[in-house]
Amino acid sequence: MEGSNKSGYAPVNGLNMYYEIHGKGDLPLVLIHGGGSTIESSFGNTLPLFAAKGKVIAVELQAHGRTSDRNAPESFEQDADDVAALLKYLKVDKANFFGFSNGGTTTLQIAIRHPEIVNKIIDLSGAYQREGFIPGFFEGFPKATLETMPAPLKDAFLKVTPDKDKLQVMFNKDVARMMHFKDIPESDIQSIKAPALIMVTDKDVVPAEHAVKMSHKIPGARLVILPGFHGACIGEICSAKKGSKVPELTVALIEEFLNE
Repeated sequence: MEGSNKSGYAPVNGLNMYYEIHGKGDLPLVLIHGGGSTIESSFGNTLPLFAAKGKVIAVELQAHGRTSDRNAPESFEQDADDVAALLKYLKVDKANFFGFSNGGTTTLQIAIRHPEIVNKIIDLSGAYQREGFIPGFFEGFPKATLETMPAPLKDAFLKVTPDKDKLQVMFNKDVARMMHFKDIPESDIQSIKAPALIMVTDKDVVPAEHAVKMSHKIPGARLVILPGFHGACIGEICSAKKGSKVPELTVALIEEFLNE
């Protein structure tokens, strides 16, 4: 990404994992993109705003963007372990984590599996149960093809990794993961000790009711419901609205939560 302070690849659990470091500060904010996405497609409109306030570490997960693949399915648990291993490689002892969509579910798993590295978490549109998606959400996956993948996400992948075979692999693994989406046990959600901000939009693929439920399960969690479609509040590439001030508002809400 233009203007990045540093970017590189880390040997992480058999992956060559791509990361970027922007801004300065002692306690970094780790950005975890959505399914089928890159750093730019999820956070291109908000990363500079976060980096103006402090240190940001943005990652790309297994088979996504510039990160390599492994001979294994994707899982939220493995993604969580990969992010934790990356921070160890970067010698980061503790961080805040902001995950969008699938990245939000991964953020929950980081808080569950690696609580020692977590200061605070923000989960935007990340569900922890199959019932946490709108009715009909899972019905399309068995027939999904690469042609049905949103064009902006395909273009964003090919911009950083111009290899259609790798795009197909990512697509296949993303579809398989969602088809077999497994609930996170409520006891695990209730075990999260880190201060949590649960965020969702009012026309999201994750109903507001699920976000409310999650905010009640995680001790002391805060809740924000913003207007717009999935990802609109951060200006995600598929739902960004030109001239919208909502991404700035979202960043301000997150920064206030992190500074409490």
